[in-house]
Formats: sequence, structure tokens, C-alpha cells
Amino acid sequence: MATNFLVEASPLIRDYLLYMQTVKGKSVKTVDEYFTDLRTFFRFIKVSKGIISPSTGFEEIKVDDVDIELIKTITLQDSYEFMNYLLRDRDNNASTRARKTSSLKSFFNYLTVKKHLLEKDPIKELEAPKRKKSLPKYLTLEQSIELLNAVDGKHKERDYCIITLFLNCGMRLSELVGLNVTDIRPDGTARILGKGNKERIIYLNTACVDAITEYLKVRPMDGVVDRNALFISGHLKRMSPKTVQALVYKYLEKIGLDSQGYSCHKLRHTAATLMYQHGNVDIRVLKEILGHENLGTTEIYTHLNTTQMENAANSTPLSKIKQKKTKPQQ
Repeated sequence: MATNFLVEASPLIRDYLLYMQTVKGKSVKTVDEYFTDLRTFFRFIKVSKGIISPSTGFEEIKVDDVDIELIKTITLQDSYEFMNYLLRDRDNNASTRARKTSSLKSFFNYLTVKKHLLEKDPIKELEAPKRKKSLPKYLTLEQSIELLNAVDGKHKERDYCIITLFLNCGMRLSELVGLNVTDIRPDGTARILGKGNKERIIYLNTACVDAITEYLKVRPMDGVVDRNALFISGHLKRMSPKTVQALVYKYLEKIGLDSQGYSCHKLRHTAATLMYQHGNVDIRVLKEILGHENLGTTEIYTHLNTTQMENAANSTPLSKIKQKKTKPQQ
């Protein structure tokens, strides 16, 4: 369900969300998530503190009247009870609860440090739940080549270019569909607009340059709605994320990977994994290529495969040492 914090949020919450969007440069999607998290929290607070009857439908509880007086009554214990509610009543996983923790801490920090409306941040010590680190799913080198070779059809140059950029550059889906023709530069680089409208420059390898060159030869020119868009749909519009996702699924299905949890984002995992495992790319360089804010995020892409782990175990100088045999006692 779409949110409209300008209408639904109290002035205090609205000011914070506008600050995050205009000053901190957070994306519209991220700001909407902040509002959803804060709305859930204050709905819970109103019920738990007896301001609203428990019989009232939770989703009907309004947060347009949340003021500093209510916020001053909130304690660290309230926040932990909220986390317990998210776990037991809403079945939120650790990742979702960690995000809500981050949203709350950011809001209360804003009220304390930026607005000086609170003398002390009551939830400063709120800890985020530990998230289980699972290895990202990715294609092997052989599967990646097979996927590229599977591309055919009326839009084969366009589709091949899209998959090539995913597999070589590790772009996010939103970054790829947002590409403009002018973002592809003559010097072999591309301008990427990432999360929070943050720009970065990536270098295009030979495969990417060749794929873009071949696609531009057949890219539609007449009747195009968004003439700046790099990738054009059959309806002569900028390709939507849904359309790109559908074509990726089509080719994954063609090579027998349709039901194995692969997606555009898994192609991003693949790009990072291939760079790290086959190209020996430094993790700090990989961080810049992928557009991550911190190194910790990049580390999930740098998982070691079983061969690397086996080689590491065998590389120690003690790997061949055996216990010295002694003569049995008479």
C-alpha cells in the first residue's frame, strides 16, 4: 500500500522525513520505508500506553497527532517491547527488525541532536537483532556464459546488452533501467545513478562496449517517448524494472534456472563474485564498483567457494605434518 506521509504524518514526523529526503538525499522509496516503520511503532505505542483501545483496528490508528509530549514518554523498554511485538505478532524476520531498529534510532537521533527537542536519546542503546548471514546465490562462470549464449529473438541486441551489463558491471536493476544514452561516455566509462541519487563512474570493459555499440545500431529512434532512455521497450518507452526482470527470467528459464531463486539481483551477485574470485579484485575496489556505502555490505559478495577454502587449508606449512610414531612399550 502506497504511503503519503505529507498527509498521514504528524508535523514532527513529516519534518524528519523531509529532512531525510531533501538534506540527506535519501530516495523516495527509502523515506517511505522510514514512514512505514515509524507509523507501525507509534501505532504500537498508542495501544501499549492505553491511548488507543486494543479493539481498534491496528491499521486504522492514525499518527498525525504524534507530538513531542508523547515521544518524551517513550523508554528503552518500550522499544524492546516493540521489537518483541514485531517478532511474535507480526512475524518479522531479523533483517526486517534490524531495518526498523535503524529507522527508530535515526528518528530519535534527529530529535535529540538536530532539533534538540530531547535532552537524552531514550533508545540510543537499542540494539539491532543479529542477522543470519547467508551466502548470496550466484551463477557460475559456465552458467553466465550459457545465459549470454541463450539470448535471441527480435530484441536480441538489447537483451544481450542488458545481461552483459548486469554480469560485468554488477548494476542494480534500478540503475540499469535509469541509464540514459548520455550516461555512456566516449572514454569507455558510464555514469551510474545509485541509491540516494548518488552518482558513481564505472569503467566498461570490452564486452560491455561491444554490446552497447551493437545495440545502439538498432535502438529505436522514431516515436520514442523518452528519447534519453538507453533501453527502449517494444512500446517505445523507457524499459520498466518489471519488463527487464521478465526478460531476465525468460533467459534463465531457457537454461534451466527458472525455479532456483535467480533474479536480476542475483546477476549483480554474480558480477561481484566473478570479479572477486576470478579477477582477484580488491574488496575496497569492489565496494566502489557496486556503489556500497560501507565495506561491510560488500563482504557478502566476497564469499569463498569450497575450492578456495580447500586451497587455504592446504596452504599452511603444517598441512603435511603427521604425528611422530613412537615404538610401542614392551
